[in-house]
Amino acid sequence: MMEAVTSMKTKSSQGFDGMPYVVPKMQAIPRRGSPFDPAVTRAARSTSLISWRSFFAILAALTATSGWEGQSADSGSKPVLLYSRYYNAEGENRYLPDGTYKEVLQQLRGEFEVRVHNQPLTPETLAGVKLLLIANPSDKAVGNHPAPPHVSTGDIKTLAGFVEKGGGLIIMGNQENHNLEINDVNRLLSRFGIQFTNLYTDAKKLVLPREAPLVGGLSWAYYTGNLLLLDPSHPAKPRAPVMNDLNQKPAKGARDQPGCLLATAEPGKGRVVIATDSGWITDTALDGRGIGDVAIKDHDNWEMFRRLVRWAAGLQLN
Repeated sequence: MMEAVTSMKTKSSQGFDGMPYVVPKMQAIPRRGSPFDPAVTRAARSTSLISWRSFFAILAALTATSGWEGQSADSGSKPVLLYSRYYNAEGENRYLPDGTYKEVLQQLRGEFEVRVHNQPLTPETLAGVKLLLIANPSDKAVGNHPAPPHVSTGDIKTLAGFVEKGGGLIIMGNQENHNLEINDVNRLLSRFGIQFTNLYTDAKKLVLPREAPLVGGLSWAYYTGNLLLLDPSHPAKPRAPVMNDLNQKPAKGARDQPGCLLATAEPGKGRVVIATDSGWITDTALDGRGIGDVAIKDHDNWEMFRRLVRWAAGLQLN
């Protein structure tokens, strides 16, 4: 409680009659221990300051972990790349994420958050995914394992919608005798004006023309695959960045078909890349050891794949 007492200080003034008089100046002196005691108020200010600092520290922690709209506030967060094994048969040991695709997936982690699973591809499992990678979808069961799922009508709707809304899709084929399914995959690819064929070109090193879109001037160690047919009138704008060059001969084998080895399309807001070989980004292909009895050295396979991945994900090429 405040006690009003008269201080020793005074000041002079004049009355109505012009005579000076002294007006005592009132000074409030707080009772010791009251809330207005200077010692108490200093402690209170200190405690209040600590409380406010705690409040702002908590607020800063909250805003650092989530944006105002429930999204990550980290502008440097990586886009998500999903390597889906959903269409690969159980027991299929080609292109396993901890096998022959281990190195390429590790390198991709420098630019992407890489996820791997074999769950069905639904709006829920594709939520937050920027780029979907599918390699060598299987045709038949392996051993005593159940038969693999093929691309269904529902899958086509989901995947086409994913791409048209801005998602990226990369599908890679292969050669015969690799349990490759193309009939149902082609039902999906028809949405982009592209089709797999059963025409093959054997392994070869292709030095790509400098004017080739996205990958011009690079050397591709190509390890055999099935050619593509494109419908140039399709609204998804399919293109052929890589056509087989018959003047560059296979390293081994006689098959050398004229046609498209790698295609792109741009349906809606998304981007699609279709390659005709899945082995070209395996660990042994990347380091030059090769596949089987064919080893192609001095190539740009990683740089070529990196460019295609960034393009399909809608990222700047650098």
